[in-house]
Amino acid sequence: MFKSLRTVAAVAMLTVATYAAAVESRGSHPETYVVVRGDTLWDIAGRFLGKPWLWPEIWQANPQVANPHLIFPGDVLSLAYLDRVAVQPGPRDEAPIGAVPLSEIEPFLKDVRVVDAFEHLPYVVGFEDNRLRGSAGQIAYVKGLDGIAAGQRYMVLRPTVRYALPRPFQHLEQNGSTMPLDGSLWSHYVPPSSRNEVLGYELAKVNIGTVVRAAGTGGAEVATLGLEDSGQEVRAGDRVIPVEAQAYDLQFFPHAPAIQPAEAPMVLAVGTVGGTAGGPRDVIAISAGRLDGIDNGTVFSLWRPGRHVNDRVHGPRTSRMDDQFTGGGSTVALPEEYAAHAMVFRTFDKVSYALVMDGVKPVRVGFGARHPDAQ
Repeated sequence: MFKSLRTVAAVAMLTVATYAAAVESRGSHPETYVVVRGDTLWDIAGRFLGKPWLWPEIWQANPQVANPHLIFPGDVLSLAYLDRVAVQPGPRDEAPIGAVPLSEIEPFLKDVRVVDAFEHLPYVVGFEDNRLRGSAGQIAYVKGLDGIAAGQRYMVLRPTVRYALPRPFQHLEQNGSTMPLDGSLWSHYVPPSSRNEVLGYELAKVNIGTVVRAAGTGGAEVATLGLEDSGQEVRAGDRVIPVEAQAYDLQFFPHAPAIQPAEAPMVLAVGTVGGTAGGPRDVIAISAGRLDGIDNGTVFSLWRPGRHVNDRVHGPRTSRMDDQFTGGGSTVALPEEYAAHAMVFRTFDKVSYALVMDGVKPVRVGFGARHPDAQ
């Protein structure tokens, strides 16, 4: 359940810190700009500075804008820096631009997580009346909740994806094992990687429940969990963990990576798992996280890997597939191609989720993540 987060003003929620970054304008530009519906500081910076991720510079040049996600249609922003900084408030008869509704972003931040392992977690083994599924108002039976008293609340999670290299992702079956042959297709479309490791398992929330009868009651080996959420149905094999608050950011400042990993991170998934391509306002997963020095707000540029194509003028005629990652005597190496910018908003040990902010072509699984100013 790798959700897509789409909103026309995703960036305007960001709160920034002062950054000593050089400002480069795209030549001539007006001294002022009137904000219109649909604008974000990211878009405005991209138009006038050429580097949208440097939008904090425009905010710094307009200190009377106390909150960057509270700009309004009609606001007049100064684009003349130094001693000519000023801002003229616009009318306040419309809603502010760019604040992401909490209802849109909180479920993703709270309900999806990446863990190193899940096999040790308690799991659902069955339902009342021999049902195949369970939902709100029904009972699920959970194995592994020994010593847990009635009244404690648990979140029901489903293992959905195994992130790893060199295969970016593999779907998980009901019992948590990888689907046979799933992911083998990517060997033809994803560049080779020197890494051979599991990066984590994605768990997605499907329900919430309260223990109504402890394990051992009446000789039963399982605990009885009363399901409360009317969202997704619970299946046998779903895991359970205690309901507890997760720490996550709702405000970010964009910045380049503090350090660039030895091997450029790779796009592991795009949009909903199984999707092949995505664009602005789609969520992607990348193969770098906290252990790689990645934090929330890190901005990457995404690049289509360079391929080797057949030289059909000076090389031999061949029916071999064109567009390979490895070359030979009759192939020509092509350069990488820029696709988009993305900003990290949720990090785990070896995996991060990022939002595609802008782009010139679709983002696909296997694209590399580099410094935002990479050429």
